[in-house]
Amino acid sequence: MRIGHGYDIHKLVPNKKLIIGGIEIPYSKGLLGHSDADVLIHAIIDAMLGACGLGDIGLHFPCNDEKWKDSSSLDLLLITNRTITDKGFQINNIDSTIVLEEPKLFPYIHEMRKKISDVLKINYDQINIKAKTNEEQDSIGQKNSICAWAVILIK
Repeated sequence: MRIGHGYDIHKLVPNKKLIIGGIEIPYSKGLLGHSDADVLIHAIIDAMLGACGLGDIGLHFPCNDEKWKDSSSLDLLLITNRTITDKGFQINNIDSTIVLEEPKLFPYIHEMRKKISDVLKINYDQINIKAKTNEEQDSIGQKNSICAWAVILIK
Protein backbone atom coordinates (compact mmCIF):
# COMPACT_ATOMS: atom_id res chain seq x y z
CA MET A 1 0.00 0.00 0.00
CA ARG A 2 1.23 3.49 -0.86
CA ILE A 3 -0.18 6.92 0.02
CA GLY A 4 -0.10 9.98 -2.22
CA HIS A 5 -0.92 13.59 -1.43
CA GLY A 6 -1.89 16.24 -3.97
CA TYR A 7 -2.59 19.97 -3.90
CA ASP A 8 -3.52 22.59 -6.48
CA ILE A 9 -4.63 26.23 -6.50
CA HIS A 10 -5.79 28.48 -9.35
CA LYS A 11 -6.80 32.11 -9.56
CA LEU A 12 -10.43 33.02 -10.29
CA VAL A 13 -10.91 35.33 -13.29
CA PRO A 14 -13.88 36.64 -15.28
CA ASN A 15 -14.84 35.27 -18.71
CA LYS A 16 -13.75 31.68 -18.02
CA LYS A 17 -15.79 28.54 -17.39
CA LEU A 18 -15.58 27.14 -13.87
CA ILE A 19 -14.70 23.45 -14.14
CA ILE A 20 -14.29 21.45 -10.93
CA GLY A 21 -14.28 17.68 -10.77
CA GLY A 22 -14.90 17.52 -14.51
CA ILE A 23 -18.19 19.41 -14.12
CA GLU A 24 -18.99 22.87 -15.46
CA ILE A 25 -20.45 24.88 -12.60
CA PRO A 26 -22.44 28.05 -13.26
CA TYR A 27 -20.54 31.00 -11.78
CA SER A 28 -19.44 34.50 -12.78
CA LYS A 29 -15.74 33.52 -12.82
CA GLY A 30 -13.60 30.58 -13.81
CA LEU A 31 -10.14 29.28 -12.99
CA LEU A 32 -7.09 30.54 -14.86
CA GLY A 33 -4.67 27.92 -16.12
CA HIS A 34 -2.96 26.31 -19.11
CA SER A 35 -5.56 23.52 -19.25
CA ASP A 36 -9.13 23.88 -17.97
CA ALA A 37 -7.54 24.54 -14.51
CA ASP A 38 -9.66 21.93 -12.71
CA VAL A 39 -8.11 22.15 -9.22
CA LEU A 40 -9.72 18.95 -7.96
CA ILE A 41 -8.58 16.79 -10.85
CA HIS A 42 -5.10 18.34 -10.71
CA ALA A 43 -4.81 17.53 -6.99
CA ILE A 44 -5.96 13.95 -7.63
CA ILE A 45 -3.42 13.56 -10.47
CA ASP A 46 -0.62 14.83 -8.20
CA ALA A 47 -1.70 12.40 -5.47
CA MET A 48 -1.74 9.49 -7.93
CA LEU A 49 1.68 10.31 -9.32
CA GLY A 50 3.13 10.93 -5.86
CA ALA A 51 1.89 7.61 -4.50
CA CYS A 52 3.61 5.82 -7.37
CA GLY A 53 6.85 7.82 -7.14
CA LEU A 54 6.31 9.33 -10.60
CA GLY A 55 6.83 13.03 -9.93
CA ASP A 56 4.03 15.54 -10.36
CA ILE A 57 1.55 16.93 -12.88
CA GLY A 58 4.03 19.55 -14.14
CA LEU A 59 6.50 16.84 -15.09
CA HIS A 60 3.94 14.87 -17.12
CA PHE A 61 1.85 17.77 -18.50
CA PRO A 62 4.11 20.87 -18.54
CA CYS A 63 2.37 24.24 -18.80
CA ASN A 64 4.86 25.38 -21.44
CA ASP A 65 3.82 22.54 -23.79
CA GLU A 66 1.15 23.70 -26.26
CA LYS A 67 -0.03 20.08 -26.56
CA TRP A 68 -1.82 20.47 -23.21
CA LYS A 69 -3.20 24.02 -23.74
CA ASP A 70 -6.93 24.17 -23.00
CA SER A 71 -7.02 20.40 -22.49
CA SER A 72 -9.65 18.74 -20.36
CA SER A 73 -8.23 17.70 -17.01
CA LEU A 74 -10.33 14.54 -17.29
CA ASP A 75 -8.18 13.59 -20.30
CA LEU A 76 -5.07 14.17 -18.18
CA LEU A 77 -6.62 12.01 -15.44
CA LEU A 78 -7.28 9.21 -17.93
CA ILE A 79 -3.67 9.34 -19.18
CA THR A 80 -2.37 9.34 -15.59
CA ASN A 81 -4.55 6.37 -14.69
CA ARG A 82 -3.20 4.43 -17.67
CA THR A 83 0.35 5.33 -16.59
CA ILE A 84 -0.09 4.00 -13.06
CA THR A 85 -2.05 0.89 -14.05
CA ASP A 86 0.60 0.03 -16.66
CA LYS A 87 3.08 0.05 -13.76
CA GLY A 88 0.89 -2.38 -11.79
CA PHE A 89 -0.73 0.11 -9.38
CA GLN A 90 -4.43 0.10 -8.49
CA ILE A 91 -6.41 2.81 -6.68
CA ASN A 92 -7.91 1.78 -3.35
CA ASN A 93 -9.59 5.09 -2.46
CA ILE A 94 -9.42 8.88 -2.86
CA ASP A 95 -10.35 11.50 -0.27
CA SER A 96 -10.37 15.13 -1.35
CA THR A 97 -11.28 18.62 -0.19
CA ILE A 98 -12.07 21.65 -2.32
CA VAL A 99 -11.63 25.01 -0.58
CA LEU A 100 -13.68 27.95 -1.88
CA GLU A 101 -16.08 30.59 -0.63
CA GLU A 102 -18.53 30.25 -3.50
CA PRO A 103 -20.31 28.82 -5.36
CA LYS A 104 -21.75 26.14 -3.12
CA LEU A 105 -20.70 22.75 -4.47
CA PHE A 106 -23.07 20.40 -2.65
CA PRO A 107 -25.42 20.11 -5.68
CA TYR A 108 -22.49 19.00 -7.90
CA ILE A 109 -20.54 16.59 -5.70
CA HIS A 110 -22.49 13.48 -6.71
CA GLU A 111 -21.88 14.24 -10.40
CA MET A 112 -18.18 14.90 -9.74
CA ARG A 113 -17.78 11.57 -7.96
CA LYS A 114 -19.60 9.78 -10.77
CA LYS A 115 -17.48 11.45 -13.47
CA ILE A 116 -14.20 10.65 -11.68
CA SER A 117 -15.21 7.05 -10.95
CA ASP A 118 -16.10 6.55 -14.63
CA VAL A 119 -12.74 7.91 -15.83
CA LEU A 120 -10.72 5.93 -13.27
CA LYS A 121 -12.87 2.80 -13.63
CA ILE A 122 -13.30 2.50 -9.87
CA ASN A 123 -16.41 2.33 -7.70
CA TYR A 124 -18.24 5.52 -6.81
CA ASP A 125 -17.81 4.78 -3.09
CA GLN A 126 -14.01 4.74 -3.49
CA ILE A 127 -14.11 8.52 -4.00
CA ASN A 128 -14.94 11.14 -1.40
CA ILE A 129 -15.21 14.87 -2.11
CA LYS A 130 -15.74 17.55 0.51
CA ALA A 131 -16.16 21.30 0.06
CA LYS A 132 -15.08 23.81 2.69
CA THR A 133 -14.74 27.57 2.97
CA ASN A 134 -11.72 29.51 4.19
CA GLU A 135 -13.88 31.69 6.44
CA GLU A 136 -13.16 34.81 4.35
CA GLN A 137 -9.39 34.51 4.99
CA ASP A 138 -6.60 34.86 2.36
CA SER A 139 -7.05 34.81 -1.44
CA ILE A 140 -9.51 31.92 -1.24
CA GLY A 141 -11.61 33.61 1.42
CA GLN A 142 -11.61 36.82 -0.62
CA LYS A 143 -13.01 34.86 -3.62
CA ASN A 144 -9.85 35.31 -5.69
CA SER A 145 -8.83 31.64 -5.92
CA ILE A 146 -9.88 28.05 -5.30
CA CYS A 147 -7.69 25.19 -4.09
CA ALA A 148 -8.05 21.44 -3.64
CA TRP A 149 -6.29 18.75 -1.63
CA ALA A 150 -6.36 15.03 -2.37
CA VAL A 151 -5.08 11.96 -0.58
CA ILE A 152 -5.01 8.59 -2.31
CA LEU A 153 -4.29 5.02 -1.22
CA ILE A 154 -2.75 2.87 -3.95
CA LYS A 155 -2.22 -0.89 -3.96
